[in-house]
This record gives sequence, structure tokens and C-alpha cells, in this order.
Amino acid sequence: MTFAKIALAAAVFAFSPISASGHGGGLDKNGCHTDHKTGDYHCH
Repeated sequence: MTFAKIALAAAVFAFSPISASGHGGGLDKNGCHTDHKTGDYHCH
């Protein structure tokens, strides 16, 4: 594989969108909420 192909593959990988899945639940004015299963209060 040539350097150009490796560089192109690296660039495509680096700029590909990464999917992330969130979870339901409303956020307060600080962007935080309480996980009612664990009682943990966390921010996003």
C-alpha cells in the first residue's frame, strides 16, 4: 500500500462521524439529570 493510500484511509477514518447513543430523560438548566435507577446525578 502506498503512502498516499494510507494517508487517505487515515483521513477518512479520522473525519468519519462517530455515532453515539444517548438515553432518555430530561436535563435541567445545567444539562444534568438524576439516573433514577442508580440515584447518580450526572451532566452531559
